[in-house]
Amino acid sequence: MTLTRSQKRGILGACMLAAILIAIGVLATYFASRYQLRLIYSAYVNLIVVLGLQVFMGNSRLTNLSHSAFMGIGAYAAAICVTPIAMKQIALPDAPWGLNAFALDPVTSAVIALVITGAVACLVGIFIVRMTGTGATIATLAILVIVHSIFLYRTDIFKGNQAFFGIPQVFSLTSIVILAVVVVFVVRGFRESPWGVMLRASADDETGSAAMGVNVVRLRLIAWVLSGLILACAGIAYAYFLGTISARPFYFNHVFLTLAMLIFGGMRTVTGAVLGTFAISFGLEVIRWLETGPVIIGVNLPEVLGLSGVMLGLVIILTMALRPVGVMGDREIEELVLKKK
Repeated sequence: MTLTRSQKRGILGACMLAAILIAIGVLATYFASRYQLRLIYSAYVNLIVVLGLQVFMGNSRLTNLSHSAFMGIGAYAAAICVTPIAMKQIALPDAPWGLNAFALDPVTSAVIALVITGAVACLVGIFIVRMTGTGATIATLAILVIVHSIFLYRTDIFKGNQAFFGIPQVFSLTSIVILAVVVVFVVRGFRESPWGVMLRASADDETGSAAMGVNVVRLRLIAWVLSGLILACAGIAYAYFLGTISARPFYFNHVFLTLAMLIFGGMRTVTGAVLGTFAISFGLEVIRWLETGPVIIGVNLPEVLGLSGVMLGLVIILTMALRPVGVMGDREIEELVLKKK
């Protein structure tokens, strides 16, 4: 099969982004403290989430606010399967359907989590992809609320806001870097594929695309399910590293954070997703440090609790007002590099 010019450029761009991700991982491995390693790991998890968002939002131009729910489904499904029986009988003594009576290996658990999340994504996607505009946005928000309510109130399975503990630590920083690189290639490959090109064309002119024979609903469903699978990977990576999960991280705060990352970098490109994720991840750490009231050049700054939330809101507002397409706009990394040359 002969690759098109855009597909070749897509592979080049993915290689450039992969090199950057690997470089950050290598530098962190040798120079970062234990606390900093956890922060960087969290940034990579968020990157996978934002890339999952970009697959659907960036190509279909439909807003998705349910992404943290699919991340949670993947995390809980893998955690329930992989946690040792002895630990599950303590954490989930009243679990139905014998969920606390078996334990599987990490790979099998991850595959089951992907299958479950993919099935749920396909089921709800059949309805979501037929909607447009505000209706689609509200529907995805409803999915987030429904899934979170199940996590919260089915304490016999998910423990609610209490910690689900005892998950074996399977992943390391090396693991998440490899996973992030693979996801970058998958997302960029979809963007440059005929499916991705047609989906973006349908976002610009749905009526015209349909008249040309493009099955817009099918393309949206493919992107939606792929997005759900990528989000499940992020959830699995989250559970496999921390060893403890609860319902709280998979709700509005996380939706708001990752959406800000995608909007700031630019939802139309994979490069924008990577840029936005790391820029806001590292920027937030500086802001959280300022919240504590540090001493800078002999000046004792006051504590400003809640500053990080305010700054996230400002990022979204200012980006949407001053540059709605984000920092990168429609440009990918290879376009910037080749243009300079």
